[in-house]
Amino acid sequence: MPRAAFWTFVAASALVVSPIEVAQAHSFHVLHVFLDGSDGATSNAPVITDKSGNLYGTALQGGASNNGVVFEVAADGTESVLYSFAGGNDGRRPEAGLIEDATGNFYGTTNQGGPADQGTIFKLAPGGTETVLYAFKDGSDGGMLQAALIADKAGNLYGTATQGGGSGCYGDGCGTIFKLASDGRFTAIHAFTGGSDGDYPQAGLIADRRGNFYGTAAGGGAHGFGTVFRLAADGKFSVLYAFAGGTDGADSQAGLIADKTGNLYGTTRSGGGNGCTYGCGTIFKLAPDGTETVLYAFTGGSDGGEPYGGVVADVAGNLYGTTISGGDADGLGVLFKLAADGNLTALHTFEGTPDGAWPEAGVILGENGNLYGTAYAEGPDGWGTVFAVRK
Repeated sequence: MPRAAFWTFVAASALVVSPIEVAQAHSFHVLHVFLDGSDGATSNAPVITDKSGNLYGTALQGGASNNGVVFEVAADGTESVLYSFAGGNDGRRPEAGLIEDATGNFYGTTNQGGPADQGTIFKLAPGGTETVLYAFKDGSDGGMLQAALIADKAGNLYGTATQGGGSGCYGDGCGTIFKLASDGRFTAIHAFTGGSDGDYPQAGLIADRRGNFYGTAAGGGAHGFGTVFRLAADGKFSVLYAFAGGTDGADSQAGLIADKTGNLYGTTRSGGGNGCTYGCGTIFKLAPDGTETVLYAFTGGSDGGEPYGGVVADVAGNLYGTTISGGDADGLGVLFKLAADGNLTALHTFEGTPDGAWPEAGVILGENGNLYGTAYAEGPDGWGTVFAVRK
């Protein structure tokens, strides 16, 4: 099963923006519709998959106490709740995806819950036993987590917290990068200031083989529109790019992927200059020398707009992702493919019922070549869906 992939590769290629194409034939399937809330509701997190095609993820609401669940959708579409959060010390509102270790334990985060109600890091054993590995204290450690973790070979966990770390950013703190060692020791590696380094990191990290981390901050930076950053293995923090908020993009809420030559790829929720009040968002490439290239600027029309999630890539260098707006007149989002030659294709336009709406999390690429994702809402009962696009 894909776990905390430390270094995500895409095929290096020169991408040139070209007009959108609308897919004439594709194989979109709703695998599960969240029904009455007991099975979970409103998932805005990516899923992970195993070799048998079973999917695992989180929903931030629903379950026995309406505080969110960890769920499994089997290859045949059968959904099971693996854990239902009670909303107390065990955590509540899991907004991030999961990672898994070699023995089948899942690791994840909750946005709230714990003694200070600032979120938790948890472990879920194969039998369904949940253990809180760390509860955030509403201080220098961080709080209000929205991103998945990554892990190293020694079992140490790394991630970002959206708030905490200091008194800046309206007194809530501007967010942190943290390490939870396998022996339980917690370290806030970097506290964002809201200045040139950025603020409110919404996405998780990737890392290279030297132990350097890379990520995005949704706000702050030299121009106030977010940053792409690196945290070196020696602890030195540096801004690789500061978004200016115009055609280059703004407000990146998604994580990054990288190719073998060190180019980084991601999305911004706004900017790009193609309609929408603040721009409809972009797909960008950041070269190792800091040069940013906009690979595609969304228009908010049939191509979609406002990509919350990041992109994934296949071996041919094609990028896949989702937007939460655009598509048709209802504007409920699009699943797209950006080919290596720059052509963007709308693989699916979300219609609300029966397929879902507002797919915030992007998609993953399974080992079988299928794409999998979640839609935050709608479907027949309004609680969202789990879907696949089969090759």
